[in-house]
Amino acid sequence: MTVRVMLISPAMNAAAREARFEGDAPLDEAGLRGAEDAAGDVPGADRYVRGPSERCLQTAQALGLAPGAEPALRDWHMGRWSGQRLSDVSAAEPDAVSAWLADPSAAPHGGESLLDLAERVGGWLETLAGDRDVRVMAVVEPAVVRAAVVQALTLPVQAFWRLDVPPLALTELSGRAGRWNLRCGRPPEARGAGRSR
Repeated sequence: MTVRVMLISPAMNAAAREARFEGDAPLDEAGLRGAEDAAGDVPGADRYVRGPSERCLQTAQALGLAPGAEPALRDWHMGRWSGQRLSDVSAAEPDAVSAWLADPSAAPHGGESLLDLAERVGGWLETLAGDRDVRVMAVVEPAVVRAAVVQALTLPVQAFWRLDVPPLALTELSGRAGRWNLRCGRPPEARGAGRSR
């Protein structure tokens, strides 16, 4: 009765390089090439989903996957900060950014608070809890990966800020409702072993 949830963060794009909020720009050449190179190392799953962003779609396609979009796995909604650089917002609204970083319930941008994001992603995880021995692969934005780890391990929500998710990183959770484990690191598999699409 164990569910295995494998979360892959999308490849790099210009918005991520520029540290833009919700920068849903297409993958650049380097990001696309990186995802294509990683395609042989993606483990198989029983079910495939992705965040609705263009970046998640293009990453999934470059990995050789054809997952459906899952609205609950959308990126963190940043309201009026969407598309702006963090450095520009910090310079223009230092008090708002400080409040946003210090208070998980704050949403000075008019979008979702960190608590809202964590609850949404945690709710999605709980919908998987009734499944038996299923492997779910999800291509999702780094904020969604971080929120999933925080919720699964019942960490204080402030731990979100201490988690780094690089492009094309694989994060694995396994368990069931109320009892999830995080698998840190993964031994290499033979290229293409166990893959099913």
